[in-house]
Parts: sequence; C-alpha cells; structure tokens
Amino acid sequence: MSVKVAHELESETVRAVSSEDFPALEEKIYKTIELLKSAREAKASAERDANRLRDQLEQREEELDLMRTEVVSLRKEREEVRGRVEKMLKQIDQLVTEG
Repeated sequence: MSVKVAHELESETVRAVSSEDFPALEEKIYKTIELLKSAREAKASAERDANRLRDQLEQREEELDLMRTEVVSLRKEREEVRGRVEKMLKQIDQLVTEG
C-alpha cells in the first residue's frame, strides 16, 4: 500500500468518524470533564475533612495528656491526705488510750 493511498484512507476514516460520531465523542468528553471536576471537588472536600479530623485528634490527645497528668496529681494528693488523716487518727487513738 502506498503512502498516498494510506493517507487517503486515513482522511476518509477521520471524516467518517468525525462527521458521524463527533457529537457522541464531544458528549463523552464533556461528561469526562464533569466527572473530573466532581472528583477533584470530592478530593478537596475529603482532604479538608481529613485535616479537620487530624486537628480534632491532636486536640483530644492534648486533652487526654492533661487529664492523665491531673489524675496522677489527684492520686498523689489523695495519698497525702490519706496519710495525714491516718496520722491524726493515730494521735486521737493515743489520746483516747492515755486518757
């Protein structure tokens, strides 16, 4: 097949495809563009949600650390108070037994 014949065949094929299927192809391209826009919007929304959730998680972790520290402090304070109360009770017992 000569180059001229191949070129003519290609031109006829392109004309046939372009004149018959161009509206359908154009519609598919526009649909693809809309799908791409929607996918990009969904991705951006998902990224915003993920960032918001990461921020919330960090905040909760900080709150948890503060609460743990507070619990440890309260337990120490409770033990100190318990020790002081026991000491006072012993002194009261001694006074009662002496008296």
